[in-house]
Amino acid sequence: MIHSLDGDLLLSQAELIAHGVAPNDDWKSGLAHALRERFPAMHKDFRHFCHQQNPKPGTLWLWQGVDGQGKKVRIANLLTQDAPAHAGGHPGRAKTEHVNHALHELKKLIEAEKIGSVALPRLATGVGGLDWAHVEPLIKSQLGALKIPVYVYTKFVPNQAAKEPVAKAAH
Repeated sequence: MIHSLDGDLLLSQAELIAHGVAPNDDWKSGLAHALRERFPAMHKDFRHFCHQQNPKPGTLWLWQGVDGQGKKVRIANLLTQDAPAHAGGHPGRAKTEHVNHALHELKKLIEAEKIGSVALPRLATGVGGLDWAHVEPLIKSQLGALKIPVYVYTKFVPNQAAKEPVAKAAH
């Protein structure tokens, strides 16, 4: 079930956080920059992954680590934008087909890994430049049938934890 929330995605209690980036992205702005600051090892691992695998838009890369309190963290980096034209350049804009394919990959990951909840922002609407009216239906189409809470942070409120509904146990 999809829940639209106001708050700070970085304070989410979801088992998985997802966000959009570009292949070879330097993560200089937006949520990616906040994640780079909080988890510098993730960005270093992402750069290594990109140099080794040359990933294409529409795919994803899963990172697993621990936060400052030793809690397990899982972040799905959805490749929603075209890669920068040159090293250090700005990533290209997001494209709805990349977002749709990346969300499909996210759905497959959630099902395969039996993830119990996922949180994501208004994907590809900040740095990616897409209109939320084009992205929201893709999220509903790809993730709406999942039997887990899908928390979509539609309004960023710094340092405010959202009231995330807890999944009901199956009887």
